[in-house]
Amino acid sequence: MTAPIRAPEPSDSDILEFWEGFKKKGDERAREGLILHYSPLVKFVAGRVGVGLPRSVEQSDLISYGMFGLIDAIDKFELEREIKFETYAVNRIRGAILDELRALDWVPRSVRARAREIQRSLGELEHKLKRSATEDELAEHMDIPIATLQDQLGEVAGLGFVALDELLDPGERAGTTIGDLLSDARIGAPGESFEKQETRYFLTEAISRLPERERLVVTLYYYEGLTLAEIGTVLGVTESRICQIHTKSVMSLRNRMIEPGHL
Repeated sequence: MTAPIRAPEPSDSDILEFWEGFKKKGDERAREGLILHYSPLVKFVAGRVGVGLPRSVEQSDLISYGMFGLIDAIDKFELEREIKFETYAVNRIRGAILDELRALDWVPRSVRARAREIQRSLGELEHKLKRSATEDELAEHMDIPIATLQDQLGEVAGLGFVALDELLDPGERAGTTIGDLLSDARIGAPGESFEKQETRYFLTEAISRLPERERLVVTLYYYEGLTLAEIGTVLGVTESRICQIHTKSVMSLRNRMIEPGHL
């Protein structure tokens, strides 16, 4: 049995022709070519967003939501702006997925309330200790067994507010960046560069103060691009345990970043 013949991948010049054909001539076939070419971005983003979500949330549904974000990104992208389309599209895709998840409200109120309680308790404890708290210390502060705390961290792991990249999003609408709000991408907003550098500095400092294992999980996930399952293999623990560590780490970082003076 012969293998099916795959169509060759479009070259950079082909993609540029697609863009020009769609943006300048309104060619729908060129638009379809762009959607097809960039569709792997949707699967990638859906996979990242889907980590930690309940099993009831189907990956295919996330991909469907993300496709609307991709199409919206293609329709609104401006060729004259000196930014990569992939960078622009990833934010739009992720925003479309999160918007739909929020609209569906798949998280029970009890889980949201539990997440707020953990966040509040963690903030109180770390303010008192003047450092990152361990899970044992947090469990003692909340007067619950460590196993119960870890189960609760696993339950709230899928909540949108514990995504590190969402924490750094300055826009009110998910997926909106400062660049989206500029009339000309070649002209930076006053202080924008300084603000980004300052945020990066404070975030780096906050990460450096995390316990060693939490710092390693954050580094491998956000900087090295490993999945939670891959990190679990590296550290010799289960994916669910890494999910718990990740959730607690980002809650701690969130508290540090919103405190006056950050640190």
